[in-house]
Amino acid sequence: MDYLVVELSRLQFALTVLYHFQFVPLTLGLSFMLAAIETVYVVTGKDVYRQMAKFWGKLFLINFALGVATGITMEFEFGTNWSLYSHAVGDIFGAPLAIEGLMAFFMESTFIGLMMFGWSRMSKYGHLTVTYLVALGSNLSALWILIANGFMQHPVGDKFNPDTMRFELANFAQVVFNSKAQAEFVHTTVAGYVSAAMLVMGISAFYLLRQRHRAFALRSFRMAAIFGVTATMAVITLGDASGRTDVLMQEAKVAAMEGIWDNTKPPAASWDIVAWPNQKEMKNDFAIGIPYVLTPLLTHTINEPVKGLRTIVDENKPKIDRGIDAAIALKKYSETQDPTDLVAYQVNAKDLGYGLLATEFSPHFDLSNITPENRQQIIDKTAKASIPDVWVEFYAFRVMVALGFFFLFLFAFGAYYSLNCKLESRRWVLRLAMWSIPLPVLATLYGWVTAEAGRQPWTVYEKLPTFISASTHSVGYMIFSLAGFVLLYSSFIAVELYLMFKFARKGPDDDGGDDADMAALGTSGGAGTIPSAAPAAKNWQ
Repeated sequence: MDYLVVELSRLQFALTVLYHFQFVPLTLGLSFMLAAIETVYVVTGKDVYRQMAKFWGKLFLINFALGVATGITMEFEFGTNWSLYSHAVGDIFGAPLAIEGLMAFFMESTFIGLMMFGWSRMSKYGHLTVTYLVALGSNLSALWILIANGFMQHPVGDKFNPDTMRFELANFAQVVFNSKAQAEFVHTTVAGYVSAAMLVMGISAFYLLRQRHRAFALRSFRMAAIFGVTATMAVITLGDASGRTDVLMQEAKVAAMEGIWDNTKPPAASWDIVAWPNQKEMKNDFAIGIPYVLTPLLTHTINEPVKGLRTIVDENKPKIDRGIDAAIALKKYSETQDPTDLVAYQVNAKDLGYGLLATEFSPHFDLSNITPENRQQIIDKTAKASIPDVWVEFYAFRVMVALGFFFLFLFAFGAYYSLNCKLESRRWVLRLAMWSIPLPVLATLYGWVTAEAGRQPWTVYEKLPTFISASTHSVGYMIFSLAGFVLLYSSFIAVELYLMFKFARKGPDDDGGDDADMAALGTSGGAGTIPSAAPAAKNWQ
């Protein structure tokens, strides 16, 4: 196995996800925001909410189309760049992805056309139903994809077949109701709602700063700010729940996220705000922390210890030792079909993944060549490689968390000033909202890095190492395909930005122009003035 091919394959898939994830959160969030806005329109009958739904629906359609284009490539990459992974777990991983296409994607794609072009052809209630079905389809799509990813993070419902050398589906219900998958789903989808709320709030702030479409912008800003406060509080709470599943299922990820090298001891340990992890020497060169915060944060107690990476490395050594025996016996059985070798494999079968991980450090990637003299050396190297990159994990997590709390405060200020009719006089809130539009997408990307880099060195946690999973391409092929991919997807991003900027600057269709906006609010004023919002408060509902 050429390590450069593996790293290039990882880079290409990482870039695929990073490109794709710029569209996914907005699709998830905008779909339900559109449903909420249209619900208000159906209940109140006020045409401004219909105008809002149609305008934000245009931006949703642009984002959806490019999200589909970037997402299709991801599924093909499992076969092209990760064919050994697909061979090993395709029976399990493929089922949720197939259901996602048949159940969610087709549903979403079908009804989005009706949502966009059915305003004059359907009743209010019929169109509202279609909008909710689009939102449901978008979020069901995320559910099935994250069920597939949840298996990679916490594999359940599978059984390894030594005759076919594949992981086979043994219990579909366990795969679907995997607690890790469910925690990922709610955390990821609600993060998408934050992205959508920030987009709507930021573009609305742009209009308010320029005294355009004010009735539209004030209502949109208000709904987005309230929606954003709720979503951000939920994403922080659900993030804590997701982190709790990691404490129980992926101790190495949690220890890396917090830079914990040695087991914590009562009383509650300090939470490091910043640190400089030194993975080679397994320590932090320096750290600045807040006393007594870490233990309650991770364990919800004040005295429960948290495992450090040194302990995890030491605990992995016996697993690696047993895994080596399992891998050697499995190889013999595949060659001889001798039942004795099968029995020898089954004794240590649960640690096979650690044995496969050890092949990276064995002579010629063949565990049969291990001698008693170098066995312990291979075990030690494998144990150190069995934990994720601490520096990446530590800071990706902190950027995500810091942005999450920033969003909470921004949405809270925006909602407060909007509800108290003081928004237009707080131009700093409007400017901050406008410039913060891309930040939720950035937070989502850092969250993805936290989740996926923390799983390393595994594609399927503790069962299938990453370096074994890649296809056997040449380095030249990988460089060529990576370059072409970057150029193509960069053009998609350019198209997305051009269209979003174009339609955002144009604004909603003016049914009477700004004068109609002013009348809807019961105010008057010329360009460059900020009319009193108090008389309009009664008309905002």
